[in-house]
Amino acid sequence: MKKLLCVALWLLPAMLFAQSPFDGTWKTNMAEAKLSQKPYVFSVNNGMYNCESCAPKINNLKADGQDQAVTGQTYDTLAVHVADPNTVHFTGKKAGKTEFEQTRTASQDGKMLTLSVTNYPADGSPPFKSEVKFTRVSQGPAGANATSGSWRIQNINEDTAGLTSTWKAGSDEVSMSTPTGESWEAKFDGKDYPVKGTYDNETVSLKKLSDRSIEATYKRDGKLYSIHKITVSPDGKKMTSVVDNKQTGRVSTFVDDKQ
Repeated sequence: MKKLLCVALWLLPAMLFAQSPFDGTWKTNMAEAKLSQKPYVFSVNNGMYNCESCAPKINNLKADGQDQAVTGQTYDTLAVHVADPNTVHFTGKKAGKTEFEQTRTASQDGKMLTLSVTNYPADGSPPFKSEVKFTRVSQGPAGANATSGSWRIQNINEDTAGLTSTWKAGSDEVSMSTPTGESWEAKFDGKDYPVKGTYDNETVSLKKLSDRSIEATYKRDGKLYSIHKITVSPDGKKMTSVVDNKQTGRVSTFVDDKQ
């Protein structure tokens, strides 16, 4: 009996024994996320929008509701429309195609800020929504829109499509894809591989740290953007990503649950 069992197991596909701990579909659990507490700083004042914490910074952009040219962002135009003293609408476009629509609303007491965002994937996948809550750190310029000032992120709620990813790993390569159209395939050779389904010219390179841990380095237009250290737990149920954004100086930790 034991001999027959050994023969049967030998006939099974080798991949059953070589499955990577990364393989499968994962969903980010935002309740377990540790978000960078470095403040976001921006203002709408005297008909102009300024974003001190953007990378690169946005200075003196007309807040007249019209598409204004910007450089260095994933979008190439930004329209800023002041709806009322507590509310500002933003529309970002790339080559005329809407990348996102965003509404920033300050609470009546000025202590909270809500960002409601509709994201439009680059590949034409269905749009998905997210909502971000902030608490005020400091006031904006005197007389500025109430959304102005310095804000610290509190929490993020996002549609499932924006939180889900599917991974497949082999001995020398990894692939990743999302319901929002983003995907890449890269080898553990340190070379830059294209990231598909994004609005910017983005690449990823991989380094294998262990059987359960990899390092992914992202570049935009050839410049270092962020480094992700990604580790799967010993029980295979959680995947933790420490994301170090080199352009904004923010480090956040995200935990994904195996689906």
